[in-house]
Amino acid sequence: MPADLPLPTLDPSATPASPPGRDAFERDLAARLVARGTLDPASAERALRLRAGGDGTLAEILSRLGLAPERDVAQAMAEVLGLPLAGPEDFPDTPVLEAAAPKFLRKARALPLAEGDGRLDVALADPLDHATIRALGFLSGKPVSVHVAAPSDLEAALERLHGGGRDGIGEIVDDIADGDELDEDVGRLRDLASEAPVIRLVNALIARAVEARASDIHIEPFHDRLRVRYRVDGALREASSPPSRLRAAVASRIKIMAKLNIAERRLPQDGRIRIAIRGKDYDLRVATVPQLHGEAITMRILDRGSLVEDFATLGFRDDTLARYLALLDRPEGIVLVTGPTGSGKTTTLYTSLMRLNLPERKIFTVEDPIEYQLDGVNQIQVRPQVGLTFAEILRTLLRHNPNIIMVGEMRDLETAQVAIQASLTGHLVLSTLHTNGAAASVTRLLDMKVEDYLVTSTVTGVLAQRLVRRLCPACRRPKEILPEAAERLGFAALCAGVPVAHEAVGCPACHGSGYRGQTALIEVLVMTDALRRMVLNRAEVLEVHRAAVAEGMRPLYQDGLLKVLDGTTTLEEVLRVTRDA
Repeated sequence: MPADLPLPTLDPSATPASPPGRDAFERDLAARLVARGTLDPASAERALRLRAGGDGTLAEILSRLGLAPERDVAQAMAEVLGLPLAGPEDFPDTPVLEAAAPKFLRKARALPLAEGDGRLDVALADPLDHATIRALGFLSGKPVSVHVAAPSDLEAALERLHGGGRDGIGEIVDDIADGDELDEDVGRLRDLASEAPVIRLVNALIARAVEARASDIHIEPFHDRLRVRYRVDGALREASSPPSRLRAAVASRIKIMAKLNIAERRLPQDGRIRIAIRGKDYDLRVATVPQLHGEAITMRILDRGSLVEDFATLGFRDDTLARYLALLDRPEGIVLVTGPTGSGKTTTLYTSLMRLNLPERKIFTVEDPIEYQLDGVNQIQVRPQVGLTFAEILRTLLRHNPNIIMVGEMRDLETAQVAIQASLTGHLVLSTLHTNGAAASVTRLLDMKVEDYLVTSTVTGVLAQRLVRRLCPACRRPKEILPEAAERLGFAALCAGVPVAHEAVGCPACHGSGYRGQTALIEVLVMTDALRRMVLNRAEVLEVHRAAVAEGMRPLYQDGLLKVLDGTTTLEEVLRVTRDA
């Protein structure tokens, strides 16, 4: 901690007083955020007006409305007040002030950091919360030195130290009376779903998922419980769950947020929620399905700021990327991205569109559903219930003279035929298929009854991918691979000497899993004349695969081994996703 930073202290015997200068402080905070480019002037004025109307502190309003990232706000607060900023690396491993009740600390958004030198160091989300500072001073019997911290960092630390797996959900549930066991009355359900405790409960479930870096939230009702699970880095992780008596209230609240019909419980429904969490905007794709004990709900979390234009971030190696970009740079033809559900195909397509999106090009996408909104790209939502199918939209688009068309998925012969027609008339078509490898995509089209001469004349290349978990860089540990195993697994052809891999360990940064984030294993098949002849002769998938490897394609498994050698992932992850590739 810098020595020149003053540490404001408060004597525990001091007389209570109202927080001094909050209005002036918040005006200075808004001005600093505007000067740093974090907040635009119009948003600053709007937030200050809401603050004057008593809607909470300025920091709370900025976070609630998604106007500024909360960590940037915390940094600015620390600068305005001349206080140190505390981050996760400054938080203790064990509770510091046992006398402070976890419920009080959660409500106050306060975390004691250390006791010593005759003072108590405390991190606060609101450094002008003098009531909390005085209370902690009385509990410890020492002056309090204030640090500023982001609310999400504090809540994650409090969950780790005091949560016991409840992460505050239980305290919200306690505010919902036992008499609120749900009946079938739609009006009662709507009233209960609109009450503050249920709203806070659902918001907390979503916020915890975002803080855990989850891609999906799964809410599943059973006879005696309501199970909540988050998918983090591709693996499901059980979270704190509300009692089963609230299953209809939770489902109704989510359906209200997604503008769905809460009275319809017999049929699946799809919707979308737009929400600001911790100063960032998120889209949630909501799908409900009726099952034995109620409605199961899956929410896909889409971070609109998470799309990247850097292919290397997705997992492309330089030589593989060069092969793929050569396919994208062609003016016509079909480029397919293939893999099982949840393998990152859509992300790769969006990244490709971001690279292709230039003012001189007209781009259309046909999607079901539209996951991310791209500025400058004409995106169309498929609506089969009104006859707006993939094939019907594609036929219409050809009259709009586009340069590039992205088809969310080639699901049937009709869609494939129209896409082929588009490529034959001078358009670049991007699409996805569900197959196990690049070579299998060609035979998949043939299985869909597409004529072989049309496949060979339009498909220019296929990218296949799988997602593996990234090792946590903070705790991964190197280990040598035995020579016999290296030879058997294929490492010998990739490196000289004893190959060194890494293994997952687990630390607070990765919540003990040993992994943090995901990356893709990728293979790119470029359709050559030799491969076209093999397709026309109806060669087996394995023969096409071997020929593609001979012509420069690096298989998924080999790409995985290279990522094992550079410490990106583990051998176990590579074997898990490439057994059938």
